[in-house]
Amino acid sequence: MEPRALSEQETSTPSSTERAEVLARKLNTAVRDSDVKYVLELLKEGADVNSKVESGWTPLQSAVQADSEELVRLLLDRGACPHARKDNGGTAFIEAAMVGNVSILKLLLDYGLDINDHDDNGFTAFMEAAWYGKEEALEFLYSKGADVNLRRAVSEENEKLYKGGETALMDACRKGHLSIVKTLVQEMGADVNVCDNKDRNALIHVLREGCAKKRYESAVSIARFLLDPGGIDVNSKDECGKTPLILAVEMQSADLVEALLEKGEIDIDDADEEGNTALMVAVEKDDYNIAKLLCEKGARTDVGNLIAVANRNRAHNMARLLRQYHARVPETFEDWEPNSKRWRDQLKKLYQIYRPMIGKLKTFQYIQQRIQNTSQGGIYLGLYGGTEVAVRICRSTEGDKEKMFFEKCGNCERLLKLFQFEKARGYMYLCFPLWEKNLEEHLQESEETVDYKDPLKMIFQAVRELHSLGFAHQDLHPRNFLIDLGEKIYLADFDNKRVLIEGKNELVNSDLEALGRLVLYVLTRGSKPLQQVSTKDLAAGSPDYNEALDLVISLGARDDRGLEGLSKHPYFWSRQTFKFLKSIWNKIKDLQNRQAIFQAPNVTQSFPYPSWTKEVDPVVLKIMSKPVKGMSYEYKDDVTELLRFIRNMDEHPNRRITNKIGDHAEYFFRLFPELTMYVYNSLRQQPKYSHFVDIQDTSL
Repeated sequence: MEPRALSEQETSTPSSTERAEVLARKLNTAVRDSDVKYVLELLKEGADVNSKVESGWTPLQSAVQADSEELVRLLLDRGACPHARKDNGGTAFIEAAMVGNVSILKLLLDYGLDINDHDDNGFTAFMEAAWYGKEEALEFLYSKGADVNLRRAVSEENEKLYKGGETALMDACRKGHLSIVKTLVQEMGADVNVCDNKDRNALIHVLREGCAKKRYESAVSIARFLLDPGGIDVNSKDECGKTPLILAVEMQSADLVEALLEKGEIDIDDADEEGNTALMVAVEKDDYNIAKLLCEKGARTDVGNLIAVANRNRAHNMARLLRQYHARVPETFEDWEPNSKRWRDQLKKLYQIYRPMIGKLKTFQYIQQRIQNTSQGGIYLGLYGGTEVAVRICRSTEGDKEKMFFEKCGNCERLLKLFQFEKARGYMYLCFPLWEKNLEEHLQESEETVDYKDPLKMIFQAVRELHSLGFAHQDLHPRNFLIDLGEKIYLADFDNKRVLIEGKNELVNSDLEALGRLVLYVLTRGSKPLQQVSTKDLAAGSPDYNEALDLVISLGARDDRGLEGLSKHPYFWSRQTFKFLKSIWNKIKDLQNRQAIFQAPNVTQSFPYPSWTKEVDPVVLKIMSKPVKGMSYEYKDDVTELLRFIRNMDEHPNRRITNKIGDHAEYFFRLFPELTMYVYNSLRQQPKYSHFVDIQDTSL
């Protein structure tokens, strides 16, 4: 059999693209091997100095990883881009921090790089230096302005999953770099109480790692260092609700347990999401010494079936110890159904698990029980004497000030009220009636177009009530308007941004402008972020479009009516609007020069329907112009005549007209959508006739 002939493709020379890829792979390999001579040869052959291989690595990044300053300089001289990123967003500068080469960091920094730049996972060069224990690089980056307390930035999607938010200090704690931790805290001022997106501080991070044997010794040393100066929050929790004390028991470190118990503010009976206390964990692990220490310090023995666990472990000494401290079978809970629909599962969990009571309050300050984030801390679910509440936890001094403010809100209908409060261990627990969602969530969940007059009335009332107490809100964001099961709206200020007005009208005007944006946000169903929405987003031709537009413009124009007057704006009139138009003719019909009212110098808008008789259905116009008592009437094309026409047609109903056009009010609003605001503003702008526009009851 003759040998197979090679195909044309097999005998052809490589394409330019294939050759470039081959050169790129060879160049990266040569760089990683630190083969300077071969690198120069490949560049001479035409290898692209900025080519990328697997995972987006460039020759410059490979040179940094190889810790070759010579190659880094060579590649930069040949045009290598220091800003190039790998597939994960990493740069040569961030890579240099991992390697810890200060000379390369200096060299790259001269190319105008942002020292706090991060990759797609939020890691900065400073964080990487802490993670890999590169102390010299860490100190250099700090000297050049690296942000010590910068939290790991992640995508919005990952943030919703509570990922990210870690700091360089947390990274050093997790990797067991004691000297780095000391440098960060003592020399660079790292904040030991910054929390990641799972509410874990540095102490939680180190103790979680300490449960692994290889990290045990370093974890104990770092935890002791963090505890020694004081000031670190020893009641912080991980995402499973475990406190530092519970984690120290899991590590089976009696020294750390004792050190934590020396902190007076610690809650020895705090429990995790499964209801396990530190003593329950010690009994489960059959750690007699730690269990004895906890019992001596007053840990409750009537929580969890401790004797049964000790017997299961055949731990007779443990069982004897527990009986000595009066251990008994715990109480069981009857089934219970909460009122809240949204928070049902979390509330049932809270009801069923053990939690140390704070007076009459049962709450759990951990991520799965948190219902809202604020700049002042989280808001958590709670049960106060069996009533479902939202709990804000703050220091007692701050809590006293907040309590004083909420006492002023007692007679207000639309401001969030304080339900009850408790004090314990220097903290104030402020309890509020539980809400189902905030306005932002409500609008995002709404699928149908609805009339938002009632919600906006409640919003206006809430702002009016706050102003009447002498405060401007300064943060009228939809998340601060809370909606309960009955769809009632209440205004909250958990970020504590309110300020005393004290005669400063600019503060009131600022609230009114913000309220205008909020109205637009509501009317457009939250289709755009609050700060991006504009009047252009209002759907022209939609019901009440002209009234809504005028209301928003008035709110932003420092209108002399103020919030009290604007709360009676035509937008809120509902069914009163047609009655208003009918009533105006009755109020002006006996005036000698009726048309002059709408032609006064104060009236800035011209009549929008100068040929209205041609827009009305000709059959209807003919019927309304028929002889009365032997005389016919010809309507003129001016506003007063249109008002007369509207009044006459409604006051003297005609079946033929009704069959022709249907509901009179709907017909006129569809035909003359700008009429209401034209009449209203024309009269309002004239002191002599402004009282004509007063509508007392806007709810009808």
